[in-house]
Amino acid sequence: MALSNPNSRKEIDDSASGKIFSRENIQTVVVAVLLALFIRTFVAEARFIPSGSMEPTLMIDDRLIVEKLTYDFLKPTRGQIIVFMPPPNAHSDQAFIKRLIGMPGDTLEIANGQVIINGVPQKEPYIAAPPDYYMPKTKVPEGNYFMMGDNRNNSQDSHIWGFLPRENIIGQAVFRFWPLNRIGTL
Repeated sequence: MALSNPNSRKEIDDSASGKIFSRENIQTVVVAVLLALFIRTFVAEARFIPSGSMEPTLMIDDRLIVEKLTYDFLKPTRGQIIVFMPPPNAHSDQAFIKRLIGMPGDTLEIANGQVIINGVPQKEPYIAAPPDYYMPKTKVPEGNYFMMGDNRNNSQDSHIWGFLPRENIIGQAVFRFWPLNRIGTL
C-alpha cells in the first residue's frame, strides 16, 4: 500500500493552476525591472547610429553598447569614441557620438586638411577624408574636450559648436553588436 501526503496533492494543484499574479511572480518581475533600470542608468546601454558623421568607423544603423562606469573613475583619453549630450549651442536634445580629439589644455588647429594638436599634425587613419575647412588655433579649456566625427566633412562637431563640458559625457562606445558581420570591440 502506498502512503500519500494529502498536502502534497494540494501543492501540486496550486502550482498547476497557473496563478500568473502570484506574489513570487510579481516579486520576480519587480526585481527584473529594477535591475534593468539600474543597469541602463548606471552601467551600460544600447545605442544606434542615426547619421553618417562617424563613417567609416560607425555606419548608419550600427548598434552599440555604451559603457557608463569608467568615466566615474577615470578621465577620457584621446581617440576614444564617446557618447554625450551636446552643449546648448549644438541645438539638439539628442545624444551625439564622436571621437575625442582634444584634451583640456591642448591647442588645436585645422589647416591644410590636417588636425594639428600642440603643433603636431595628427595621423588619423580612421577618417573618411581630410577636413576641407580651416579652424584657427584654439586652446581647449580645463574641464572641456574637443570632439570630432570621423567623417570630418559631414559632422556637426566641436569645430562648429565648440567645446564639450566634461559633465555632458554619458559613456564610451565599447562594442558593436549589429550588424553581425561588423560585430566586435571599438
